[in-house]
Amino acid sequence: MPSTHKKVIVRKHDRDSVSGYVAPADFVVEGKLELLNTSGNVVAIDLRDIKAVYFVREFSDADLMLRKTFTTRPRTEGLWVRLKFKDNEIVEGILPNDLMQNPAEGFLMNPPDLRSNTQRVFVPRSALASVTVLAVIGAGNRRRRGGAPDTRQVTLFEQ
Repeated sequence: MPSTHKKVIVRKHDRDSVSGYVAPADFVVEGKLELLNTSGNVVAIDLRDIKAVYFVREFSDADLMLRKTFTTRPRTEGLWVRLKFKDNEIVEGILPNDLMQNPAEGFLMNPPDLRSNTQRVFVPRSALASVTVLAVIGAGNRRRRGGAPDTRQVTLFEQ
């Protein structure tokens, strides 16, 4: 298998899971996830049947996401979000600040514990009940250097 394919574990709504490989750039085609399973067969799974796709280091189904929420405020730049699935499970993660980087079919996020087996998680929009942005983390509030000071600002102390 070429190194351009990523290992994934697909978790379905019926609690069934499928392991295999996907192309990282275009793994969703016409509403279906294209997966090369461990037997070497190409399988197309409808996104409506998928709860989440876990990009993993190893095919170990035991610890997909042990920690589903952040214990403290994350330091990674991005949107800190809370995803609530239709079965009321809640997962937090970091999305890129530029939402155009996400595929139209769902959200590709970094999980709370990057040292675990799961490196990224793709969640189809159809699997979610709600998405809540908890915070915007990063350098979005930078001050401009130079330039004229704002004359509308009232100064408190004259020097």
